[in-house]
Amino acid sequence: MSDIRFDFGGLHSAYAAGLPVSAMIETVFERIAEAADPGIFIHLADKTDLLAQAAALGPFDPVTKPLWGIPFAVKDNIDVAGMPTTAACAEYAYLPAEDATVVARLKAAGALVIGKTNLDQFATGLVGVRSPYPIPRNAIDAALVPGGSSSGSAVATARGIVSFALGTDTAGSGRIPAGLNNIVGLKPTVGALSAMGVVPACRTLDCISVFALTVDDAYAIFRVAAAKDEADAYSRPVAAPQIAALPPVLTIGVPAGSDLKFFGDDAMQAGFAAALSMLEKLGCKLAEIPFSDFYATANLLYEGAWVAERYAAIRDFMDANEAVMHPVTRQIIGGARKLSAADAFKGLYALQAYKAKLAPVIASVDLFCVPTAPTHYTVDAVLAEPIVTNSRLGTYTNFVNLLDMCGIAVPTGKRSDNLPMSVTLLGLAGRDALAASLARDLHAASSLTLGATGWPLPGQRSHARPPTEDGMIELVVVGAHLSGMPLNGQLKELDARFCRSAKTSTAYKLYALAGQSVPKPGLVRVENGGGMSIDVEVWRLGPEAFGRFVAAIPSPLGIGNIELDDGTSSKGFLAEPAGLTAATDISAYGGWRNFMAASGRNGLEP
Repeated sequence: MSDIRFDFGGLHSAYAAGLPVSAMIETVFERIAEAADPGIFIHLADKTDLLAQAAALGPFDPVTKPLWGIPFAVKDNIDVAGMPTTAACAEYAYLPAEDATVVARLKAAGALVIGKTNLDQFATGLVGVRSPYPIPRNAIDAALVPGGSSSGSAVATARGIVSFALGTDTAGSGRIPAGLNNIVGLKPTVGALSAMGVVPACRTLDCISVFALTVDDAYAIFRVAAAKDEADAYSRPVAAPQIAALPPVLTIGVPAGSDLKFFGDDAMQAGFAAALSMLEKLGCKLAEIPFSDFYATANLLYEGAWVAERYAAIRDFMDANEAVMHPVTRQIIGGARKLSAADAFKGLYALQAYKAKLAPVIASVDLFCVPTAPTHYTVDAVLAEPIVTNSRLGTYTNFVNLLDMCGIAVPTGKRSDNLPMSVTLLGLAGRDALAASLARDLHAASSLTLGATGWPLPGQRSHARPPTEDGMIELVVVGAHLSGMPLNGQLKELDARFCRSAKTSTAYKLYALAGQSVPKPGLVRVENGGGMSIDVEVWRLGPEAFGRFVAAIPSPLGIGNIELDDGTSSKGFLAEPAGLTAATDISAYGGWRNFMAASGRNGLEP
């Protein structure tokens, strides 16, 4: 049974063909034995209990239980009823009576908890070696650190012991271990996944993260787990639509060349350049962004307010039991005792200033792409320089939650030395689906095997058309609101989602309107032939956003019904006949994008 694939599609296909869940459970324990790595798990579920839970699932039913029979691991700072929570400190341990909210949602969907995984103590670290338990071995190269703080969760996933694992991510703990172990690490928008039942690190920034072998699997977990939790004061509703087709043009912000940091790791630098080339081949436009303010924001995380927040989370325990803590963890968190309330407010004021300064920068692109980690470190190097090496690993992660961004780490290939190459896609809060959609295509382009399993990347699932009953309204755009065009930002500001590229029926003509400050076309329906099919895009907005958008449309444009070549129709831009004075018929170009390209224009000049 050791050849059973544990990605969701592979495992569910095996179940559909008759594999009993008991065989999966036996395989899990075989793989734990084969790994011979005592550092991965702090606590394992009892096999007899797992078999009983499997029997209680009933017949295979992935519709009502989308995670039916899927094995997962849980970072040991997240509660699982009946299993001790230690946060990698045995003296801190307690036995929770209830599951963390997210764990409960995953169990209800049919997933089975295999055990609790090792971590940097109290989730303080990005290296994975700050634990009194054995250090988990990096799944790709045992000489390297596994990454932290969610070290055990990443290694268990990369080795194919479980299908996915939960981690937490305050400063990169759900992305760094993913990048160092050749797997996907989804760090959702803060608050999208309830943090109830999680031992806090920085309560205002903490979020549960997901490790998986594929983007599809990681995002499937996000969709099951994301929900507003009234018991969590920091929870908020975040949309979790299906992964969808990408807009034809995406603008991706990347650190300006002079701002990139690799600390002498030429292989990582070359790997990142190769990843950017992959993005360009996928049709993305790259925009270099100065990154000094992002780095300055990152530096705040281990100053003032947020160090104090770590201390506040375990103050009573630490004051009574400081001697039993890991020495590096004790040093970092203990530094908060030297801070004053004034220091905390100073940090909060500095963060607010950076947020205000960076808000238009972040909004100027669709997503960002950064290296997940700037370099790989050996265990020996980290043990010799624990603070400096850890700080460097957080170069591209520490600012993310402070700036309320979502992210997903995704493998993009192998470096010249065969070590994993990974990048992280970052976006505004709520753009989880967009980041996952691009990560999915990027992972597919890498042609990598999964984690350390040797299993080939499964074929991409088709993009499902969004449901019509979700209350969203389709809007056909034809000109300056197309992806990559100057007014597309107006749609994004209203949280519009790209649906698909399409063509109108042959009943239309397209005109370049005269006298427009931003070049715009006008689409006109013609009778009795003489028209042609025009390239358009279909976007989707909520009813309130649709109303706000329509109210702002200037004459001579308006909204009407546009007939598409598949026989459907949607609301979209049409031009009033009176607005065609001095306009130029550009129908022969087949669309506004083709016309602008042929004219050598970028859409901004009148």
